[in-house]
Amino acid sequence: MQKDTYNKLSTMTVLLHWFVGFGIIALMAVGIYMEETEAFALYPIHKSIGILMLGVILYRVIWRILNGWPKPVSNYKQIEKFMSATVHWVLILGTILFPLSGMIMSHAGGYGLAVFGYEVAAMNFDPTDTTKIMANNETVAQIANTVHSVLAKVMMLAIVLHIAGALKHHIFDMDGTFKRMKGNKID
Repeated sequence: MQKDTYNKLSTMTVLLHWFVGFGIIALMAVGIYMEETEAFALYPIHKSIGILMLGVILYRVIWRILNGWPKPVSNYKQIEKFMSATVHWVLILGTILFPLSGMIMSHAGGYGLAVFGYEVAAMNFDPTDTTKIMANNETVAQIANTVHSVLAKVMMLAIVLHIAGALKHHIFDMDGTFKRMKGNKID
């Protein structure tokens, strides 16, 4: 297993970072589109990709725990260290909670869970009218819906701050942080 070093992040670290980052951004964009346009046909695809992303996200979290946090490439001010740590924790926890809240919302709402047609948890059809779905737990579904919606806003802010920080490192500090995150070696 290739480990991260001060001068170069492992290929796995770089791939997981960009894959999860772009995956979450794409799922958020589709989620916003679905909500604004009521594009119900996209829900199964959104849910399927979200469930599969959770597996990659959990692998990334395990990888990060085993590999440790990348070392900063420079000595930053205390406020920068605090902001960086806060944004990174929000992003890591958010990437876990986003798909989990979506899965809980769907299952508790009675809509079941499926991955590209493969049923993981069955829909809960109303026994008196099998054309309708009946919630398994309406309260839990509503809480999960709220969490999912709030997370969308929190994650948008965290992503913007993360990108702003990366640009600061690249343009103003010119410290190699962004270069390293692209998989390149720094001096």
